Amino acid sequence: MIENYNEFLLVCGLSFLFGAFAPLLFKRLPVSLPMLQVSFGIAMGYFWEALPFLDPLSNGTVVEKITEFVVLVSLVGAGIKIDTPLKWRYWRPTVRLLIITMPICIGVMAVLGYYTFGLSLAAAILLGAVLAPTDPVLASSIQVGPPNEGKQEDTPRFSLTSEAGLNDGLAFPFVYLAIAIAEASMDGKGVSSELLWSWFGYEVVWKILAGTVVGWAVGKVVAKFVFSKLAKDTALSQGYVIVALMLLSYGIAEFIHGYGFIAVFVAGFAFRRSECEHDYHQKLHNFAEQSEGLLMSLVLVTFGMVIGQAIDADLELTWKVYGVALLCLLIVRPVAGWLSLAGLGIEKRDKFVISSLGIRGIGTFYYLSYALNKDVFDKDSATVLWIVCMVVVVMSIFIHGMSAPKLMEKQD
Repeated sequence: MIENYNEFLLVCGLSFLFGAFAPLLFKRLPVSLPMLQVSFGIAMGYFWEALPFLDPLSNGTVVEKITEFVVLVSLVGAGIKIDTPLKWRYWRPTVRLLIITMPICIGVMAVLGYYTFGLSLAAAILLGAVLAPTDPVLASSIQVGPPNEGKQEDTPRFSLTSEAGLNDGLAFPFVYLAIAIAEASMDGKGVSSELLWSWFGYEVVWKILAGTVVGWAVGKVVAKFVFSKLAKDTALSQGYVIVALMLLSYGIAEFIHGYGFIAVFVAGFAFRRSECEHDYHQKLHNFAEQSEGLLMSLVLVTFGMVIGQAIDADLELTWKVYGVALLCLLIVRPVAGWLSLAGLGIEKRDKFVISSLGIRGIGTFYYLSYALNKDVFDKDSATVLWIVCMVVVVMSIFIHGMSAPKLMEKQD
C-alpha cells in the first residue's frame, strides 16, 4: 500500500471534490452521497490494477481504528444536534427501538447465520450483533437538523437520530457475548449459567451504567467551562471543544470499563442541554458535520475499492448471501420496528418511516473488526461474516439511499 500512497491520496482528493459538488450535480435524482462515493470507490477498485489487494481480514486493526474514530465523531455530532428535551413521552419510541427492535434483530439474524451459513453459535450471535445497530454516520440525512432551528423535531427524525446514537453502544454487550462464547468453546467449555450471569452483570449492567454516567458528567462539566463568564468573552475554537468532549468522555468511560460509545453520545446530548439557546451549539454542530463528512468519504471510497476488487477477482456470492441481506433490510428490521412501536399512538406513515429506515453502515465494520481482532473466531467464519456484512451494507446504502428521500417528504 505504501508504494501507492501518493496515488491513494490523489483518489481521496478526487473523492472529496466529488463529494463537494455531487449534491449540486445530482440534486434532482433519488441518489445519496454515500451511494455516489461507494460507486466511485467500486470503479477505482475495479479499474485501478496497480492498487494492492485491500483485505479487511489482514488489516483488521487499521479497519477497527479508522471506523471507530468515524463513529465517535458521528455520535458526538448526533448528541449535540438534538433539541428534544429528556422527557419520557418524547423518548418512548427510542426506548422501544432499543429494548425490543434491536434484540429481535439480533436473535433473528443469529438464527439465519446459524442455519443458513452453518456458523457456530458464537459467530452467529456476532453476525446478529454487528448487523443490529443502525448507523449514525450514513443515517445523517434522515436525522434531525442542526440545533436551534426553531421548529419541533418530528417523531421519525428524532427517533432515528436518538436510536442511532444509543444503539451503537448497546450492541456491544452482544458482541462481548459472542466473544465470551467463542473463548469458552476454545477452552472446551459450553455456555454456562455462570458465563451468562457474569456477562449480564458486567457487560450489560455495569458498562452501560458507567458509560451513561460518565457521558452526562463530562458533558455538563465541559459545558460549565465553555459557557462560564470567563469563556463568554473569549472565542473558543469549536474544533478543540468538540474533540475534547468526544475524547474525554470516551477515554474516561473506557478507563473505568464502561461503554465509550454511549458516553460520547450522552456527553454530546448533556452538553446540548446546557445553555440550550446559545448559538455556540450551531458552531459545534457545523464542525462535527464537516469532520464526519470528510471521514465518511474516506471510509466509503475505500469500502467501494474493496468491493471493486472483489468483483474484479470474480468473488462468488451464493443466493443465500443476497437472500439473508434482503431479509435483514426489508423484513427483519421493518417488522421488528413496527411491532416495537405498537400502542404509542404514532401515525402509520411515521411508524413505517421509522421501521423502514434502519440503515446499516460503518458501525457494522467497526464491531466486526473489533471482534475478529480478538483471534477467537476461525478464518472461515471470519470470511463469511465479512462477506455477508459487506453485502448488507452496500445494499443498505443503495436501498435506503433511493427510498429515504421519498419516505421523508412529509417530514420535510
